[in-house]
Amino acid sequence: MFTNTVKKHLATSTHNVSMHDTPKNAWLASLCLEFSLTPSGSQLTHTKRNGPLSVQKAFYPEGRDCAHIYLLHPPAGIVSGDELRISIKVNEQAHALVTTPGANRFYRARKDLSIGDSKQLQHGNIFIAKQAKCENFPLETIVYEGADGFNTVDVHLTNDSAYLGWDITCLGLPSSGLLFNNGHYSQLNRVYCDNTLIYHDRISIKPDNEIYQHRAGLNNLSVFGTFMAYAPAGQLDEKNKKVLIAQLRDCIIAANAETKISISQIRQLLVIRYLGEHAQECKALFILLWQKIRPLYLNKEASIPRVWHT
Repeated sequence: MFTNTVKKHLATSTHNVSMHDTPKNAWLASLCLEFSLTPSGSQLTHTKRNGPLSVQKAFYPEGRDCAHIYLLHPPAGIVSGDELRISIKVNEQAHALVTTPGANRFYRARKDLSIGDSKQLQHGNIFIAKQAKCENFPLETIVYEGADGFNTVDVHLTNDSAYLGWDITCLGLPSSGLLFNNGHYSQLNRVYCDNTLIYHDRISIKPDNEIYQHRAGLNNLSVFGTFMAYAPAGQLDEKNKKVLIAQLRDCIIAANAETKISISQIRQLLVIRYLGEHAQECKALFILLWQKIRPLYLNKEASIPRVWHT
């Protein structure tokens, strides 16, 4: 049943991502990873790739029960016509932590549409089976002035699987004086539990809607991030959920970040948002909160991926 669900969603997501006719100069890349619990622990048991997306071997800094994987994209950015698709499947009782060694980038889009579409697309699909655990922590995505990007992350859970994951978006390069004034960028996050949509969040930034500038939007703040955490049913009762949220808010106050971080509980899904000006600050705060959440949601202390120290 789980395999059939994966196939169905892959077909659907492929259709949804290809919202425009394939441009003449498209560079289509895809990477499919499958993790399984074996007698040797959680392992990367299947890899299928096309184009400039790949992975190194799995690392085990915290033991064989959790495989750490680094996604590699040698071009280090997405230009007009590029379409990247990443699929991660974590089978029953397996545990995978996926991250990247560097920032992703949506570069300035082409203006001459006679040589192809301006769109830059990336779509991630994560499938987590019963009693499986997945952590998805890519480093920040930098969206350059004049980009035309669309980034989607779809997470497919079961009632008793676990997920921790974030995305961090940086608009322009303000520290270099390169502001984001004329680009287009959309970020879409969706979470499904047992094939039912339980969370849908989209932000679409473009010059004519003034989402970037408006006080009710980003208020001219260039960095925004979302950290989502899903605990298996029965992992925490309502009392413990409230205690955890209170502890997280205490951490935020101690870090003087109460004006930059918000926390919401949507049934089993915890949603933490950052809005500020510094990607490294956002990442540091998310790591701080992850260190509090992980022991309760995954029954494991936080183990910082080695690549974050390089």
